[in-house]
Amino acid sequence: MAPGLTDARTAVEAASAEETARITATLIRVTGDWSLAEDCVQDAFAKALVDWPEHGIPRNPGAWLTTVARNRAIDRMRSAASEKRAVRELAIIAQLESLDEAITSDPAAEDDRLRLIFTCCHPALPLDGRVALTLRTVAGLTTGEIARAFLVSEATMSKRLVRARAKIRDAGIPYRVPPPELRAERTSGVLAVLYLMFNEGYSATGGESLSREPLAREAIRLNRLLVSLLAGSPQEPEAVGLLALMLFHHARRRSRTDAAGDLVTLEEQNRESWDHAEIAEAVALLALAERLGISRRSRPGSYRVQAAIAACHMTASNSGNTDFARVALLYDSLAQIAPSPVVELNRAVAVAMSQGPEAGLALIEQLDRTRSLAGYYLLPAAKADLLRRLGRSSEARDEYQRARELAPSEAERRYLGKRLAETSSASSSLSEAKRNSRTTPAVKEQK
Repeated sequence: MAPGLTDARTAVEAASAEETARITATLIRVTGDWSLAEDCVQDAFAKALVDWPEHGIPRNPGAWLTTVARNRAIDRMRSAASEKRAVRELAIIAQLESLDEAITSDPAAEDDRLRLIFTCCHPALPLDGRVALTLRTVAGLTTGEIARAFLVSEATMSKRLVRARAKIRDAGIPYRVPPPELRAERTSGVLAVLYLMFNEGYSATGGESLSREPLAREAIRLNRLLVSLLAGSPQEPEAVGLLALMLFHHARRRSRTDAAGDLVTLEEQNRESWDHAEIAEAVALLALAERLGISRRSRPGSYRVQAAIAACHMTASNSGNTDFARVALLYDSLAQIAPSPVVELNRAVAVAMSQGPEAGLALIEQLDRTRSLAGYYLLPAAKADLLRRLGRSSEARDEYQRARELAPSEAERRYLGKRLAETSSASSSLSEAKRNSRTTPAVKEQK
């Protein structure tokens, strides 16, 4: 592939990660037509793939894509307009024509994605539809990626998305951030979406890379907007706690992979490379969330507890100094607030680190027998690690193999492959030692 074409494709991929949600949200606000907005944005990127290799990458890719998507929407609406709808169509076209390159720096446009999240999280939609639609439209995940997250087929997820869009259209759900008295019923859904959006950015469910950094940054930015929006409300402490949680994890972004792009575990990371300014902000936010919770008589929710767990890891001088006993207790609390097999797995790991690998392994094996995390690669990965620490190399090798087959990203598969190779080598060495120990006495007797 020619260098110019490679550069253009890279630029289009970067622009897609950075700009898709913003342009889509703006077109939805103006036209009220979800499908039209998504189609026009896709058309803009298709045109970029043809135009940029030939004419060069524009100085402002986002503005270029906005203009193309806008013009495509205008063309579509003009061709579809009828006499009955002409007045409305002309009004929308006029609004589209008023969009120009300045939209990329327009503060009002910056709120479009937050409006879009609240629209997607309307209580008239089923919860799975709210989350799926937001991840598709705001986070830019593909239908296949969302389907994998929900453990359903792509066809099933596609139908859910169609139904959710139709519900918004047919019910006349307004595209807006609701007034304060209506926010509470949607805030939990908005927080859940931001949490999932950050998680996908922090640990991608597919592809070559371990993370999708633009998506993680966007989740943090939207969470900051939400915190400002919820100031003074009963939901503010949990929103602040979620922001702290995101920043604690985001602070490790540079240390999670090595120069070759391979995974580096928390235990092995260079803590000097962590973003200590983000850690300090997260510590302050967590303290603020706790103060707000006390003043509002709000009991800690799952995000505040998870942020407290992250703080134990991020404020320890090294892995060995982490207060794993407190981490295990916090996971006990989290299991009561938001019970899930993943929480139980993390609690088992904390127990292993505080009470010994045997105690943790017993909990993981019990969880494994329930099949509640079938297909979740971190269960066999955790099990393998504890077996390795106990010197049970043969069993660890089998679990590393199982984890590698289930791992979602290439970076994680490479890491598990290395662990598998190391464990296989250790197992071979142990077998050789055992054979030697059995043959040595026989040699002596012969002598």
